[in-house]
Amino acid sequence: MVLQEPAGAPSLSAAAGGVGDAAAEVQLSRLRWAVLLLFSSYSLCNAFQWIQYGSINNVFASFYDVSTFAIDWLSMSYMLIYIPLLFPVAWLLDKRGLRLIALAGSALNAMGAWVKLGSLKPHLFPVTVLGQVICGLAQVFILGMPSRIASVWFGSHEVSTACSIAVFGNQLGIAAGFLVPPVLIPNVEDVEKLAYHISIMFFMTAGVASALFILVIIVFKEKPPNPPSQAQALIQSRPTAEYSYVQSILRLLRNYNFLLLMVTYGLNVGCFYSLSTLLNRMVILHYKGEEVNAGRIGLTIILSGMVGALISGIWLDKTKTYKQTTLVVYIMSLVGMIVYTFTLSLGHLWVVFVTAGLLGFFMTGYLPLGFEFAAELTYPESEGTSSGLLNVSAQIFGIAFTIGQGQIMDRFGTKAGNLLLCSILFLGTVMTAFIKADLRRQQANLESEQTHLPSEETCSEEVMLHTPPHPQMCPPHG
Repeated sequence: MVLQEPAGAPSLSAAAGGVGDAAAEVQLSRLRWAVLLLFSSYSLCNAFQWIQYGSINNVFASFYDVSTFAIDWLSMSYMLIYIPLLFPVAWLLDKRGLRLIALAGSALNAMGAWVKLGSLKPHLFPVTVLGQVICGLAQVFILGMPSRIASVWFGSHEVSTACSIAVFGNQLGIAAGFLVPPVLIPNVEDVEKLAYHISIMFFMTAGVASALFILVIIVFKEKPPNPPSQAQALIQSRPTAEYSYVQSILRLLRNYNFLLLMVTYGLNVGCFYSLSTLLNRMVILHYKGEEVNAGRIGLTIILSGMVGALISGIWLDKTKTYKQTTLVVYIMSLVGMIVYTFTLSLGHLWVVFVTAGLLGFFMTGYLPLGFEFAAELTYPESEGTSSGLLNVSAQIFGIAFTIGQGQIMDRFGTKAGNLLLCSILFLGTVMTAFIKADLRRQQANLESEQTHLPSEETCSEEVMLHTPPHPQMCPPHG
C-alpha cells in the first residue's frame, strides 16, 4: 500500500531518522491548560470591548450625541483593522512565535482599555474611537491563535477540544459584552450620572486587561519542551530554511478546498458579526425599553453557541468527521436563522430567547469547526496563516453584511434584513457541500504511527519466526 503524503509536507521516509527521534519524545505538557486558559481570558477581555458599545447602541449614541451608525462603526472598526494587518501579524507569528504575539495582543488590549477612560465626556467621542482602534489592533494578534495554540500544545486526540476552548474565551467575552453594559449603564437622561456608570465599566475593563497582561508575561511560554503529537514533531523537525511565508500563502490560495472553506466561513461568521452588532437595534425596535433583555438575548446566543462549540469539538476528536459535521452545523445555522427571522416580531420575548438560543447553538458553534477543518485541509502550513485568512474573509463579509443589513432594516424593517442573512447562509450551505474532506493532518499522524514505532513485541515475534526485521522498523533493544 502506498500512502500519499500531503502536498508540501516533509517526506517521512527522508526524515525517518530525525523525525523518528522526535516522534519518540512526543509528550504532553501540564502547562498546556494554563496557557490555554490565559489565552482564553485575554481573548475574552478583547471580545468584551468589541461589543460593549453595540449592546447598548442607543445609550452611547445619546451620550456622545452621534448617530447609531457611528456606534456601529465602533464594532466594525475591529473588522476593518484586521483586514490589512493580517499578513504582517501572521508573518510575525511564523517568524517570532506564539509568546511575542501573546504579549503584543494582551498589551494592546490593556492600552486600549486605559485610553477609553479618557473619553468620559460627550465631546470626547474621538478618544473612545482611538481606544477602540487600539483594541482592534489587539484583536489582530488574537483571532488567529486558537488553532495554532491547540496544535503546538495539545495532542492529536484533544486538539479539536482545545481549539473549541480557545474560541470559548472570545465567545464568552461577547456574551459578557451583551450582559454587563446594559446592567451597569442604565438609559438615563442625566449626562453626569451616565458618565459615572460608563466610567465604572471602563475602569473594570482596564483593571482586568492589565492583570491579564502581567500574567501573560509570567506564564505564557513559546512552546512545550516536547512536541505533543506526531504531526507537530514533523513540523518542528523541518529545517527553518525550508519554510517560506510567501510560498505558504500561495499554496493556500491554490488549495481549492481551503478557498471554498474560506468563503463559506466568511459568509457564516459575517452573518454572526452583523447579527451581534445590530441585535440591540433589532430588539428595541420591537420591544421598547428592553435594552437589558436585548443584552440577555445576545448572551443566550453566545452561551448556547459555546455549548455547541464544545460538543462539536469533542465530537471531532472522537470521529474526525470534519466535512459532515461542518455541513450539518451549517444547515442547522440556516434553519435557526429562518426560525429567528419569523419569530422576532411576534411580541413574545420568551419566544425570541428560545429561537435565538437555537440559532446561537449552531451559528456560534460553527466557529471552531472552521478553524479545525482549515488546519486539516492545509497541513503542514501554519495554522496562524490559515486561520488568519478565514478571519479576513469573516471581517470583509461582516462589514458588508452589517452595513447592508442595517440599511435594509432602516428602510424595510428587521424581517427584510434578517432574510438577507438567511439567503447568505443558504448560499454558504450549498458551497460547503462541495468541499472535499482532504484531511492531511490526520493522514500525517497515521503515517507517523504506522512508520516509526512498531512495538517491541512485533519485532520479537519476527525474530522468533527467523524473519529479519527491517532495521528502520524495530527499536533497538537494551
